[in-house]
Amino acid sequence: MSRTPRSPRAPRRIVLGAVVAAAALVALSACSSATTTTTHGLETITAGKLTVATGQPAYSPWVIDNKPQSGQGFESAVAYAVAKKLGFSKDEVTWTRTGFDQAVAPGPKDFDFNLQQFSITDQRKKAVDFSSPYYTTTQAVVAYKGTPVASATSAADLKPYKIGVPAGTTSYDVLIKEVGGSPAVFNSEDDAVQALKSKQIDAIAVDLPAAFYITSAQLKNATIVGQFSDTDGGDDYGLVLAKNSPITKKVTAAVDALREDGTLAALEKKWLSDSVNVPTFK
Repeated sequence: MSRTPRSPRAPRRIVLGAVVAAAALVALSACSSATTTTTHGLETITAGKLTVATGQPAYSPWVIDNKPQSGQGFESAVAYAVAKKLGFSKDEVTWTRTGFDQAVAPGPKDFDFNLQQFSITDQRKKAVDFSSPYYTTTQAVVAYKGTPVASATSAADLKPYKIGVPAGTTSYDVLIKEVGGSPAVFNSEDDAVQALKSKQIDAIAVDLPAAFYITSAQLKNATIVGQFSDTDGGDDYGLVLAKNSPITKKVTAAVDALREDGTLAALEKKWLSDSVNVPTFK
């Protein structure tokens, strides 16, 4: 499939079978990258460098203008923050590109860590290592610009409107908890989008990454009305490393430190709320 802002999410379903089928090969595959050098106390794949990977292309707001080396965009900024915690200056960070499926498949890696909205799952853990989460998805509401619901700033403001939601999702649970009422339930996210297009509903609730995709690729005149602060049940995104990488523990420690000192929260607010004008519902 062509790469779209949503593509990091969609392939997790596509790749699931491949990962399961390949799991038996994990033990036979090289269980980590061919680390050859030690820099700042870490075994990295290139002397004096920390090699970080992302997708090609990489999309906003995760990476601005497909230029991860700029440090602009949430994941680009997270990568440099992790690198700094590990002792690497910006000049010591080098970027490479990988496919999404390739990154989470078993086998050696040509990167030290990779980030492109990889959800941490038990199936993927059979093939690769993950850091602790650097982001947990929130749930958001999408509506057409200029409609009354598009001006909602609180969960209470949403109550009068008919909001569609995919069945069996965290979006449904959060909507019930935050807004109440009886959401219109659809078999899939695509069905909910079609219902919004045909004006059967006033808005839809999906996770924030899906909202970015829908408003950029599926509904040209739509906007993300806002996001809920509740992250219960949301997908956790982690940095991907080669299976049994010698640096996984230190990378996780760096992510943990960034979470504890508030850096991750600040970057999330800057790039996934303020810069894209996605306020949090009151």
